[in-house]
Amino acid sequence: QVQLVESGGGLGQPGGSLRLSCAASGSIFSINGMGWYRQAPGKQRELVAAITTGGSTNYADSVKGRFTISRDNAKNTVDLQMNSLKPEDTAVYYCNAGKLYPRYWGQGTQVTVSS
Repeated sequence: QVQLVESGGGLGQPGGSLRLSCAASGSIFSINGMGWYRQAPGKQRELVAAITTGGSTNYADSVKGRFTISRDNAKNTVDLQMNSLKPEDTAVYYCNAGKLYPRYWGQGTQVTVSS
């Protein structure tokens, strides 16, 4: 079993920045990919960004050039640096981890972008 704990959510200003962090613990042997999904009001859950242990990354088109995902394999943590925030970034952000797919999930952290 893998447990994921997110931190860093809160209120951001349009054009501003926030940084999310996620720490994994437990049976982490099964972790290859780590990343972030988000679910905004009235929308389906969507992939924001993902990263493998080898450093390969994948971003949603809507966040390319604005968000950066990074990880520390030794610490089993993954961060999401969110720059140039937009109101449409408002959502609950969920950390995830798995081998072939996102199997383990955090509880989620609210990100609200508003003036």
